[in-house]
Amino acid sequence: MLSPAAGGLITRFSTDALPRKKYRELMTQHVVGLDHEPLGEGYGSSATAMALPNLGVATSTVTLATVRRTPQLTDGNDNLRLIIVKRSTTAAIATQFGREIAVDPGGAVVLSNSEQNSITFPSQCRMLAVNLRRQLLRPLLRDFDAILARPISNHIDGLRLLWTYVEGLIDESELNSADAARLVVTQIYDLAALIMGATRDAAEIAKGRGLRVARLRAIKADIAEKLAGPNLSVQAVAMRQGVSPRYVQILFEEEGTTFSQYVIGQRLARAYRLLTDARLANRSITSVAFDVGFGDLTYFNRAFRRCYGGTPSEVRAGAPTVEN
Repeated sequence: MLSPAAGGLITRFSTDALPRKKYRELMTQHVVGLDHEPLGEGYGSSATAMALPNLGVATSTVTLATVRRTPQLTDGNDNLRLIIVKRSTTAAIATQFGREIAVDPGGAVVLSNSEQNSITFPSQCRMLAVNLRRQLLRPLLRDFDAILARPISNHIDGLRLLWTYVEGLIDESELNSADAARLVVTQIYDLAALIMGATRDAAEIAKGRGLRVARLRAIKADIAEKLAGPNLSVQAVAMRQGVSPRYVQILFEEEGTTFSQYVIGQRLARAYRLLTDARLANRSITSVAFDVGFGDLTYFNRAFRRCYGGTPSEVRAGAPTVEN
């Protein structure tokens, strides 16, 4: 759980845990000020929300529902909601200002909380909603009015980076101070501005601040996904992320390490977790080494001992046992 003192309190809720009526009341009155209207028997929703200073974020899965900002719910709130559709078999349909906006999978839309709006999810959709303060975002954008109720192309790289950044933030629960929370908020506003069309000055600042942090987080997520693969290289990661290998190297150098050192550290850490898991006591050390991405057992043993002060066998022998 994120520290409440950091302003990063996490709330999780789901229709699997609450009756539909209770869930709808919770979402409408206490969480996001949005009415969930089921569209069929297959309706379902689950979400994880986090509140930070001047910012709210929520990742959710929604099926067969229309989410509305009704006149009764506008209540003077003039924040903006940046809604990113990560995964869906069909486009979500948003409406505001008399316009209907198709939001393709991977794309996004910005809706104003001060006016009626809705977004319909005709199939299961994984989405991210970022609640932004209008007065903080407006100075960062070239043309503020042009971004409202308009589709944002799924080709904009910043959408993927913002999603990865927020998802990692929620999963890792790493905020432990108000200063850390404020920094995260600044970085998310940086990314939002780049997605929506930042001014020249705001873009330059964001590229050296929020964008770099989000890019590094995306690279680390890429490494974690491919960690056991034999061909994990800076060139392969750079190609998947759409940047140069040198840029990847620079990001790690700024953290006081290298790409190779980071990868080896992650592989060793995963090996340590496997070796100290009593449920996997029958698994051979050779198997563990190869399964975390090491191709040379001698090198693995040497690197492991240097990192943890003992051989893999010694560390496994000292691990606590689990009683049946």
